[in-house]
Amino acid sequence: MDDQSLLRYSRHLLLNEIGVEGQKRIARSRVLQIGAGGLGSPAAMYLVGAGIGRLVLFDDDRVDLTNLQRQILHTTSRIGQSKVHSAAITLQALNPEVPIDARAERVTEQNLAPLLDHIDVVLDCSDNRATRYAVNRACLSAGVPLVSASASVFSGQLAVFDFRHADTPCYACLFPEATGQDDSCATTGIFAPLAGAIGALQAGEAIKLLCGFGEPASGRLLSFDGLEMQFHPLRFRRDPDCAVCASRRRA
Repeated sequence: MDDQSLLRYSRHLLLNEIGVEGQKRIARSRVLQIGAGGLGSPAAMYLVGAGIGRLVLFDDDRVDLTNLQRQILHTTSRIGQSKVHSAAITLQALNPEVPIDARAERVTEQNLAPLLDHIDVVLDCSDNRATRYAVNRACLSAGVPLVSASASVFSGQLAVFDFRHADTPCYACLFPEATGQDDSCATTGIFAPLAGAIGALQAGEAIKLLCGFGEPASGRLLSFDGLEMQFHPLRFRRDPDCAVCASRRRA
């Protein structure tokens, strides 16, 4: 680490759980994030600010005026631009040391799978179940840890699925795959600071996984009530009859 890096990351270097060796692990890490919106904005900013080695960022949407209430990666002048390219401008201004691989496309299991051999952790900051299920299946197959979250109205949820361990439950163990229409913040609304809080927690869980300290929220669903300011942890286990992971683990 050069003098500029020692200064930039000095507040992490002071933490016994991170220190110089932990910061070097962060600098070598490769993170893939789905979504550059309400959750993805704070998550990406904290990861890039922390000095991760590379960020692959997926989002096929464009910046809209209604996004700016909570999606802090974007600005009024970038309305109409691709979200990932808008995000890259903000992130490079924050920390030009971190390469940003901006991909303006929708994630599928097929386009995600080839990338995961070179990824250390995935953050799912998407806003729909179809994407969450696809990301879960791809990460499970590749054995890559997944930090998944959602936020709506005044409520948020977060869970970690560390697929490096065989007994880890998958997202479908917790929420079995189902069809139906997703609730949209365009119709339900969302409290702006809620997205910031949950997205920041996602970044924190990812950094813990990368450095190997603390106890990530694996096997736990953390539900946050923004009206009452309460966290409600729920422990869950792998479903031996899970339609997604049971057969793959027996194979």
